[in-house]
Amino acid sequence: MELFTPDFGLVFWMFVAFAILFIALYKWGWPIILKGVEARADLIDKGVEYAQNAKEQLDNARQEADKYIADARHREADILREADKMKTQIIEEAREAARAEAKKVMDAAKVSIDQERKQAEQELRNQVSAFALAVADKVVRNEMSDEKAQKRLVDTLINEMEKNN
Repeated sequence: MELFTPDFGLVFWMFVAFAILFIALYKWGWPIILKGVEARADLIDKGVEYAQNAKEQLDNARQEADKYIADARHREADILREADKMKTQIIEEAREAARAEAKKVMDAAKVSIDQERKQAEQELRNQVSAFALAVADKVVRNEMSDEKAQKRLVDTLINEMEKNN
């Protein structure tokens, strides 16, 4: 039971040993512990500051990336609009070229048709003239067989010439 009720001498020497240990720790150990704690606190503060800087840089990088993405989308929209304009322009130019070519073909066909029509008219005139001359030749031969008819024809032709002059 002596362990539960210590003597006064034991308590005194335990107090002296504790005081010496406390003074030694206060003088040499405590500053080292405080320096370690302060160094650790500084390291943690630097880590927090580094993390905040990294977060700010990440936020800035995200904003810049969003800006680049928006710019790229705007450029893409511009390129698509320009491509649509070019497509429309190319289609319109192709239509105009087709219209011009069709007009050329139609004009050439009209010229060809006019030439063929004129040629057919000329041919028809020639045939009608030949037919009329053949008929006139036969009629004149029949009428010229009679002398009275010849005289009448000559008189009629002379009268017509006088009227025209």
